[in-house]
Amino acid sequence: MNVQIFVPCFIDQLYPQVAFNMVKVLEKAGCKVRYNDNQTCCGQPAFNAGFWGEAKEVCSKFLKDFESADYIVAPSASCIGFVRNYYEKLFENTSQHSRAKKIGNRAFELSDFLVNVLQVDDLGASFHGKATYHDSCAALRECKLKQEPRQLLSKVKGLELVEMNDVETCCGFGGTFAVKFEPISIAMGDQKITNAVTTGAEYIISTDMSCLMHIDGCNKHKNAGLQVLHLADVLASGW
Repeated sequence: MNVQIFVPCFIDQLYPQVAFNMVKVLEKAGCKVRYNDNQTCCGQPAFNAGFWGEAKEVCSKFLKDFESADYIVAPSASCIGFVRNYYEKLFENTSQHSRAKKIGNRAFELSDFLVNVLQVDDLGASFHGKATYHDSCAALRECKLKQEPRQLLSKVKGLELVEMNDVETCCGFGGTFAVKFEPISIAMGDQKITNAVTTGAEYIISTDMSCLMHIDGCNKHKNAGLQVLHLADVLASGW
């Protein structure tokens, strides 16, 4: 299986270990992994801010960079959800509409690709601790992923996974939402931390480092003692 990975901007700059762990997991699953170092952003920040013209330039580069990929896999449901759900709209009535539609069909978040394409859910990982899982809005609502991450985590030896209350409620990040509506964003993050701590979990796991970055900020401010982990970090543990 030939796979090209897409590494989101904030993972590239702030959490590179997540990308390395994703590669480790994909290779363990039997994939030949390629990284096109010409890649940049998927265009989501500009699009969400209303700069559709600028976004289209960035998205056009994404189409070019990944045109030859059999599959595109990313450790971010947020970016993949954008490519899948909004590229067609952005390129509507243009010569690139067909390319945008096709690339959306080849783009997958990591857990989706492992479970639904490769049909692999046990990677021999082991991680000892008690954890709870956060459903990111993008994974749950844009990529329709609920069971896939949990299925993978259920096969991790030594990991006790417990569900928190209101697990499907947003953590409050929402990209620029956290900047424009800071008090609301913080309150939502605090509520997520409260629900996670109530489970007795030591760790909170998700498919999206954007959510976890926000949650971790709230966690440190509250001195809640939780540790955040990307799904790829857990799946790459113990082997």
